[in-house]
Amino acid sequence: MNNVDRWLLPDGVEEILPAQAQGVEKLRRQLLDLYRCWGYALVIPPLLEFTESLLSGVGRDLDLLTLKVTDQLSGRTMGLRADMTPQAARMDAHSFQRNGVNRLCYADHVLHAKPKSPLAIRTPLQVGVELFGEAGLEADIEVISLLLESLTTVGVETITLDLGHVSIYQALTESLAINDSQESALFALLQTKDQDEIQQWIKTNIASQEAGDWLLALTTLSGDISVLSEAQQILSEAPAEAHAAIDELIEVANAVAHRYPNINLYFDLSELRGYHYHTGTVFAAYAEGYGDAIANGGRYDHIGETFGRSRPASGFGLNLTSVMRLSEVNLTAEMTGIYAPASNEHEQWLAVQALRRQGERVVCGLSSATDNMNELQCDRQLVLLAGNYAVQSLNA
Repeated sequence: MNNVDRWLLPDGVEEILPAQAQGVEKLRRQLLDLYRCWGYALVIPPLLEFTESLLSGVGRDLDLLTLKVTDQLSGRTMGLRADMTPQAARMDAHSFQRNGVNRLCYADHVLHAKPKSPLAIRTPLQVGVELFGEAGLEADIEVISLLLESLTTVGVETITLDLGHVSIYQALTESLAINDSQESALFALLQTKDQDEIQQWIKTNIASQEAGDWLLALTTLSGDISVLSEAQQILSEAPAEAHAAIDELIEVANAVAHRYPNINLYFDLSELRGYHYHTGTVFAAYAEGYGDAIANGGRYDHIGETFGRSRPASGFGLNLTSVMRLSEVNLTAEMTGIYAPASNEHEQWLAVQALRRQGERVVCGLSSATDNMNELQCDRQLVLLAGNYAVQSLNA
């Protein structure tokens, strides 16, 4: 390793320098204040936990994203969190129990063992909410509304909300006599939407032509809200659970459209993100000019079972690192401040402290340093005029 390589960061790992860090912290604070106004209590989950707890009930997807280490004290395997949802579920089940609805929020970094997509970084700053204890659609509507409120609060424009429901796929596959291996192959094919490959799989694995038509139709059922009416017709003879899921999507979509008429709604009935632990409505938010989803969420009613307390739950995680990139022009705005020349005078010290208490940024010079106002990002200076300290422009 040469001297240059020695200071390189790992692939997918980024640092945030002062100008952007100031903006990110402002966004984080805005969101946490918003969540407090909606009744969500802030929690700070631990950076790592034993994998038995961290990965309980979340499926293989999150397991592959989790970087694992050995605890030198116990010899047990620990994981660096890749998502804070399971940690919030553990808190709801044990350390922060409530009999009724429990609303939690968080904001911190997570770590991915590998990027989730070609554009993603491995250390995103995740901000999110989780609502426990309500099985009705009111909870899903509240969580989706809060996500959209979050994005508008931080200035994201032209938002597209992608909605789906995992129970449609579940209802269709459970009606078929296929094993786990066959279902895994079908799941992978549906994500590619390759109709030729899906048709070949159907011919090989399913005897019912009608069921095969249902599965093939899932890959085409995407678009605006008219897709849901089309789905009701195509799946008219499908299991009742599929129809119930479509009805839920219609109710959620109507509520969201009424509250946020400027949001673009998109539906994709073969979208199965988080399928291995989600149990109902799933959603993702996209912003114009950014390829990846900037937020994901949905209903997940079974994670709590592994912690001994089964509770209905719905929530979302927002990638604040992505939002930062979308707002990069605003986040890198020049910082301003007041420069106070090096001095041992107590009166100057009192003047500096008075300005800081007023919220001003004041940088004090040091006697042995040559100060550059551009580097210090100061546009004003503290000067002594007629025995009193005053602030004036550097150009004065």
